[in-house]
Amino acid sequence: MCQLTNAEPAFNALQANYSLRDHNTFGFDVRARLGGTICSEVALIALCADQRIANLPRLVLGAGSNVVLTRDFDGLVLVIKLRGKRILAQTDDSYIVEVAAGERWHDFVDWTLQQGMAGLENLALIPGTVGAAPVQNIGAYGLELVERLERLRSLDIVEGRIIDLDAQACAFGYRDSIFKHAARDRLIILSVVFRLPKRWQACVTYADLASWLSSRGIHKPTARQIFGAITEIRREKLPNPMMLGNAGSFFKNPLVDIKKFSELRAKEPNIVFYTQHNGRIKLAAGWMIDRCGWKGRSIGPSAVHERQALVLVNRGGATGKQILALALAIRADVRQRFGVELDIEPRII
Repeated sequence: MCQLTNAEPAFNALQANYSLRDHNTFGFDVRARLGGTICSEVALIALCADQRIANLPRLVLGAGSNVVLTRDFDGLVLVIKLRGKRILAQTDDSYIVEVAAGERWHDFVDWTLQQGMAGLENLALIPGTVGAAPVQNIGAYGLELVERLERLRSLDIVEGRIIDLDAQACAFGYRDSIFKHAARDRLIILSVVFRLPKRWQACVTYADLASWLSSRGIHKPTARQIFGAITEIRREKLPNPMMLGNAGSFFKNPLVDIKKFSELRAKEPNIVFYTQHNGRIKLAAGWMIDRCGWKGRSIGPSAVHERQALVLVNRGGATGKQILALALAIRADVRQRFGVELDIEPRII
């Protein structure tokens, strides 16, 4: 499909009864009524304008690393494989870099460092594609995507035009954006533009990162050293989806106010927490799940990973419904013990 240039070939290249097994990191064996891989913006625009499929529900996937498919999808699935990255410009204090939505996120971060541009290293080894990153406002080890995003290009499939959105228009929140709400079934991200600082400062505030560096005698780390450290830490903690189906962290870390936190800490003195700039408190969902006895437990082929309680895994043959049932059981136990509601991070289809 990479060479398509008009509507007719684009439509003809779609496959009926399209398998999604290789397009979701849980490895669920489900199918879509129609599906295909998109390798050019021209092909995507042509498909979205084709009236033969205008009324079908649509699901856009990158690597499928943040989705739980609980059933066959009675509609059109578009797997975005747009490629390319370039340095658009430089200012006195920044590099302006554009990258296509289908590029693998981790590879892109590595590429920026190869070009001598730091600033994204704390987001190393986050699964998925560049186009999926703004949807989730991905974040890790003290950095969120919103801190580096300049703007993005998207296709409005209703009006058939390409529009730019800056960070404010994306309405970013904690693991949240407009693409999960008003724009979810309307805008398809085509490329993302980042502003990377020339006056770079290391961000090593997270305890496990600081400990990893200190244990190796690294007290003034380079961006490449931080990238390597986080890559190794994540590989030790998190299972490789190629070996064990998963979608990374399944639950968001809940945010509570001081009053609720004080009540919790009186009952649970060892509760793990992170104070936020706005005065709210972020609780460690994995710690709470572990305290409820779920770490390493299985319900049939669906399970909680033995090294990271935030990660639910498919041990072989699990369905999306089984993974969701496990998640709901965990949520109920956390709610009962802590009085806190865990929000599910992946999109449930």
